This record gives sequence, C-alpha cells and structure tokens, in this order.
Amino acid sequence: MTERTTDDPRTAPRRTEPVADPATELLADPAIGLIRRQVSDLHQELVRYRLVVWTAGNVSARVPGHDLMVIKPSGVSYEDLTPENMIVCDLYGQVVEGTHNPSSDTAAHAYVYRNMPEVGGVVHTHSTYATGWAARGEAVPCVVTAMADEFGAEIPVGPFALIGDDSIGQGIVATLKGHRSPAVLMQSHGVFTIGKDAKAAVKAAVMCEDVARTVHISRQLGEPVGIAAPDIDSLHDRYQNVYGQQPAGREGVQE
Repeated sequence: MTERTTDDPRTAPRRTEPVADPATELLADPAIGLIRRQVSDLHQELVRYRLVVWTAGNVSARVPGHDLMVIKPSGVSYEDLTPENMIVCDLYGQVVEGTHNPSSDTAAHAYVYRNMPEVGGVVHTHSTYATGWAARGEAVPCVVTAMADEFGAEIPVGPFALIGDDSIGQGIVATLKGHRSPAVLMQSHGVFTIGKDAKAAVKAAVMCEDVARTVHISRQLGEPVGIAAPDIDSLHDRYQNVYGQQPAGREGVQE
C-alpha cells in the first residue's frame, strides 16, 4: 500500500528560517575592525612621543555610519593593547562588544561625540608640560608660529571636573565648541584633544605638548612676545588650507 502525501499547509511541517542577530551583523562590519586596529595602533604613538606613562591616557574613534565608538580598555598596559581588546561602545558609553571594562574616561569621550558631530577622534594624555599648565589653570598663549598653525589661538583651560561621569565631556564641549583650538587643558587634570579622526586628535596631542614645552622654556628666559591676531589668522589659514601636499591644481605651494 502506498502512503498518500498531502501539500495541505495545515499538516505540512513548518520551516523555521534562521533570524540574523543585528548586533552580530553590526560587529562583523569591516569598518569596525578597521577602527579597532587604528585605535590600537595609535595608542603606540602616545608612547612613542612620551605623552603617557604606565596605563594612563587613551585614544578613541567614532565608527563612521554607526552610533558607536572604539576606545582603549581600562588599566591595560600599552604593550598588551591589540585590536581585539579594544572596546566597542555606544555613544552613551555602554559596552557593545568587548571582554574588558572600557577606559574610565569613556563617558567623557561619548559626551563629546554626542554633542560635536564633526569630531571623529578624541585623545587624553597627562603629558608633562601641558599638564603643568593645566595644574596652574593657565592657558598656553599663542606666541610661536607652529602654535598659530595648528591651534589658531591660545590653548584654553577647561573647568575642573571629577572623573567617572560625563562632567569632563561637558567641560570639553563647553570650552572647544566655537574655538579654533583642537586641544583643551582640563584644570588640574590634563590634555584632551579632538580631531576629524583619531589620527588628527593624536597629532593635536603631540603638538600641544610640544608648544607647551616651548612656551614654558621661553618664559624661563623672560616674557614671550605675542603674535598679532591678524598674523595668527593668516598663519592658521595657510597651514589648514595650503600647507602640505595639495590636490591637483593646487601644487607648488610649500613651506
């Protein structure tokens, strides 16, 4: 006897299609892997330029196209940092992926990203000379051309704020919004810098320490001579728009 089969949907077994996990798909995005590698590598630049000691300091980067950031894990030695142990967080500092706790400055970085959409990278250091100015609560005056180039103004002082919530981030945003400088000296704490990406923020941190050292040494010899505001404007505009290798049609202008 031959069994009869039926195509009746009421009796046919149900097929279950696998449901994709949005979080898993998101973390598989190659852009996140690339940012994790860049952030890991850029931490070594802080060591190279002697901007940090022990496990202090951090670099973060916004993940383009997502409301996410990548930041260093808390308390991990620089020599042990890898792309795999960088922490992926949302822009409120909540961990999305990672096996370590994120940096203690995560809330500050996240606040900057939420409130300054043009910012793609944030860096924090306790570099010696710049933090010396921060301990005095004194802005670094714009008295050398390299500072006019990079910062276009003095390096301002931000308010004192405790670590742990977004109070530091609020101080960074309040100080740097509308200011040319990509660096702020948070009073009695240290340097925070911003940039279009993490590499630009690292460069700003390197340059901040360099000019803070130069101006400090100058003050040991006497009062530094200021640069006129129109000259600062001119130097800053040239450096931001002309200096370096330019696209086709703008070659031929160099320092």
